Amino acid sequence: MFTAVIHLPGAITPERIDALADTLAALVAGVAAGVVGDAVIAAAHPEDPDVATMAESTGAALVARGHNPWAAAAGPARRPWLLCLEAGDVPAEGWIRTLDRFAATTSPEAVGRLRRPHAPLFERIAGRREALTGTRQIRAGDLVRAEALRAGLPLKVRLPVRPLRAALLRG
Repeated sequence: MFTAVIHLPGAITPERIDALADTLAALVAGVAAGVVGDAVIAAAHPEDPDVATMAESTGAALVARGHNPWAAAAGPARRPWLLCLEAGDVPAEGWIRTLDRFAATTSPEAVGRLRRPHAPLFERIAGRREALTGTRQIRAGDLVRAEALRAGLPLKVRLPVRPLRAALLRG
């Protein structure tokens, strides 16, 4: 089972709140299927009333993102695996089966990586390189063990990256 970690970067605007709502709404199917157990919102400005209201109404934990949103969210995460998302990421069809299969068949040291065709070109190129060499950095779209992130980032060792078929779209 996964904890969904949603990174809400920068200043809070109505568009970013809408993007956060899109991502949270898309995760409902995963909750119903038993794949997503809880959520953590890592926000640059967690004191914003709109963000606090969104977190409270969905039952998500709210943390200040600090230097790295994924490491900050690993603390309150209640599940062994984290699904790292950015506000506005919406999982495409087939994501529930992909996450379920990944958690059941992978080693705890691996990082799963969902495709993000909307990501900047440099990030997509770096992701392909890391599929060959492993990674010390976690990106939006990654599935990673919470305990690996609790040790801090960058990771002490390179973790193997397993590219997954499912994709994240923009809401």
